[in-house]
Amino acid sequence: MARQAKKPSTKTLEQRLWDAADALRGNQEPSEYKHVVLGLVFLKYISDRFEARRHDLEVSLSDPDSDDYIPNEARRAQFFEDRDEYTSHNVFWVPTDARWEYIQSRAKLASIGADIDHAMDEIERENPVIRGVLPRNYGREGLDKGRLGQLVDLIGSIGFTETDDHGSDDVLGRVYEYFLGQFAGKETGKDAGAFYTPRSVVNTLVEMLEPYHGRVYDPACGSGGMFVQSAEFVKAHGGKRTDISVYGQEFTDTTWKLAKMNLALRGIEADLGDRSADSFSRDLHPDLRADFVIANPPFNVSNWWDAKLENDPRWKYGTPPEGNANFAWVQHFIHHLSPKGTAGFVLANGSLTGKSSGEGDIRRKLVEADLIDCIVAMPDKLFFNTGISVSLWFISKDRAGNGHRKRTGEVLFIDARKLGTLESRRLRVLNDEDIAKIADAYHGWRNYDGSHQDVPGFVRAVSIDEIASYDFVLTPGQYVGAEEAEVDDEPAQEKIARLTKLLYAEFDRSRELEQLVRDQLGALDGS
Repeated sequence: MARQAKKPSTKTLEQRLWDAADALRGNQEPSEYKHVVLGLVFLKYISDRFEARRHDLEVSLSDPDSDDYIPNEARRAQFFEDRDEYTSHNVFWVPTDARWEYIQSRAKLASIGADIDHAMDEIERENPVIRGVLPRNYGREGLDKGRLGQLVDLIGSIGFTETDDHGSDDVLGRVYEYFLGQFAGKETGKDAGAFYTPRSVVNTLVEMLEPYHGRVYDPACGSGGMFVQSAEFVKAHGGKRTDISVYGQEFTDTTWKLAKMNLALRGIEADLGDRSADSFSRDLHPDLRADFVIANPPFNVSNWWDAKLENDPRWKYGTPPEGNANFAWVQHFIHHLSPKGTAGFVLANGSLTGKSSGEGDIRRKLVEADLIDCIVAMPDKLFFNTGISVSLWFISKDRAGNGHRKRTGEVLFIDARKLGTLESRRLRVLNDEDIAKIADAYHGWRNYDGSHQDVPGFVRAVSIDEIASYDFVLTPGQYVGAEEAEVDDEPAQEKIARLTKLLYAEFDRSRELEQLVRDQLGALDGS
């Protein structure tokens, strides 16, 4: 019998790289290995960009028909090592012994760890924008140098500046984001969500906010995913990444460094402060008033309070409880909004209903102040390693109609809990159609076109008076109602007769099957 041909692998480039890199992990914890892998990905990418720029220089300076033509070969060679010829094109200057060709030539040597550490030092010295950011300690005793060399060879197989077989010219972006997501899936406890927000959640926020122009702020920015997708949104709609100014802050130092790397390698200029810091007790952007706040703050943080936060001017709607930071985040966002600004953010569902320690009073004051624009109940299982159900909140200081339709005195509720597809037993994703359905419902209500219609079971605009009658509970399912049942106009007697006939037919079929089985068993007994 002929052997079946082995099916070709359907795994993507990202999946193949992850499988190989994970196999090389050895005894490294994901929280440590994350920086090993992503640091090398960064190093390979900036080296590829450098070599691509060098190639362009060689072509341009060697072509007699080019305006840049230099006939003297020795003179041309000087330009190949002219730092300004790279930095002026937004390309990192990479010293000779930090270029990937050199690093890969050392992959089989016992000194590979020290060589990589030296390369990181050199790159930071030559490029101050990432000084103090790149990972070190590749030479440490606990990191197997044989596996590290194999990882260097593996990452060396990726051409980050080439268009791949999916037609994407952002190979690096896809690999980097996929690895971040996979590391989040392997982290334990709260660590996963601390540095990575799933793409479908980020995309939903961005598509609803539409940050075309202006200042974008995330005071809990993790690895910078909100900024990346905001910049991609602008680019997809014909704008330039410079149409938005990016401001952020991150509490965890290693995650702050990841964000700096993530944004730098995508060419996104961002002000993340000069250090990692707590947004509540050490606000690095105290005077910022943003056009858009977009954030996924850590859920239900209980150890956030500092005595010096008493009587803080941000607590305009009430002092948040010391045991839960949710409404501290909400008021921090509002404090940093410009007079026409809008915030979109993720909160645990408890914030919709909780009344303990003054939370209910703060929520009531936010509604009465006409700040809450929209609440979206999201499906479950969207986040790595947490089953907490979440909602998206949209708060706007522009509800009187300066930038959009006048919508004072009401809140839009969207119940999106039935959307999404299970990617695995524990993880659900929203596809483009799901995201568009949510965003279109919001835009139809918010914008000038007057296309909004309530849809039972999905979306409804609700007056503040009605919300008050429910004691300012903001659960969308409570307001949107149930889906309309499909109209059934078949007369009852006819339906009963039809269903009875079908049932009797099934009884007859059951008896036939029973007799068939008896006959087969009898034949076996007589054999």
